[in-house]
Amino acid sequence: MKRIIFHIDVNNAFLSWTAVKMLNEGSKVDIREIPSVIGGDEKARHGIVLAKSPVAKKMGIKTAISLYEARKICPKLKVFQADFYWYGECSYKLMKYLSDYSPSLEQFSIDECFMDFTGTNYLYKDYIELANKIKDEIKEKFGFTVNIGIANNKLCAKMASDFEKPDKVHTLFDDEIAKKLWPLPVGELFMVGKSTTEKLNSMNIKTIRDLANTDIKKLEKVFKNQAINLHNAAWGKDDSPVESERRKRKSISTETTLPNDENDRDKLKKILFSQSVEVGRSLRRKKMYAKTIGIIYKDLKFRRTSNQTTIDNPTNDDKEIYKVVSDLFDSTYNDEYIRLIGVKLANLQESKEKQISIFDKIEEEDDIFQETIDKINNKFGKNIVEPASLKVITDNKEEK
Repeated sequence: MKRIIFHIDVNNAFLSWTAVKMLNEGSKVDIREIPSVIGGDEKARHGIVLAKSPVAKKMGIKTAISLYEARKICPKLKVFQADFYWYGECSYKLMKYLSDYSPSLEQFSIDECFMDFTGTNYLYKDYIELANKIKDEIKEKFGFTVNIGIANNKLCAKMASDFEKPDKVHTLFDDEIAKKLWPLPVGELFMVGKSTTEKLNSMNIKTIRDLANTDIKKLEKVFKNQAINLHNAAWGKDDSPVESERRKRKSISTETTLPNDENDRDKLKKILFSQSVEVGRSLRRKKMYAKTIGIIYKDLKFRRTSNQTTIDNPTNDDKEIYKVVSDLFDSTYNDEYIRLIGVKLANLQESKEKQISIFDKIEEEDDIFQETIDKINNKFGKNIVEPASLKVITDNKEEK
């Protein structure tokens, strides 16, 4: 049975939610219809554009440019402060409403989620009709619009919801990949950021079709272990589940909300290192091993970026976890400011199930050594003892 996955994405969430609040409070002006932006705190949040109205967008104002630059483009621009408490309330009400249609709901960010409708054909005979019903009810009930993408997996549902906006329903089923996905510029493929796009373009890979038809060995020379993820994405392949709260309990994760927005790679990697140690220790405490390792981070607009990979041999070793985490970060991060970052382990197992090669040296001493470090840290304090090999990873060339 093929899966049926919805991706629901609020159109221009921060500006739309601010507009709804102002209209509810008696405003005669809908800020979605004038040159307007939502701007962060100019001192604490670098004074950048967090969201812009369709009118402002047509004038050339882009998300993440400074408010100073935005005002130069449009001197009559109206700037409104973000209200994250209100945005959280809008998000909560939306997710609560959607959960009535399916309990299998994964909130992906403050303004988007995935829903799994697989096997519900006895309830819903036409999924496109259902999506339009949900879309229209949201508009009538809450006063803002959404796009809904429908597909056989999360990746394609996400891509479909990004097609023509606003207030639309789009499909990207398996048999529509070649027609709808492949003609798009490769930079529009989910998880392909600016630096990856530049590398792909330098290889004369301009469209998603080009990427799909590129030999995997050629990609591996440039993208190493991320080549297979890129290639699979170009073919619209994704078997990741919709992780409702119930399913999320089967994973281990840690997240850090940063005191200030950060885009220093070295600082962010040190946080990821510390988090890798934390989740590794948690795994060992539970006597479990992880086969899937991932990272997540959120930008100034609370947009969530995630990337994960499944390794051949399950692990609970800090060094192995951090190596994968670091590679995932390097292949995803595009130097944007981050306000939250985290590490997630999933596909947890109670044994290593290690595939032994005749070239492998079996060293049970590694596990004993790691357990000893854990005991010392648990007794005397977090990370008081670290293996030298891990310490070197985070030292920023202090030794020469």
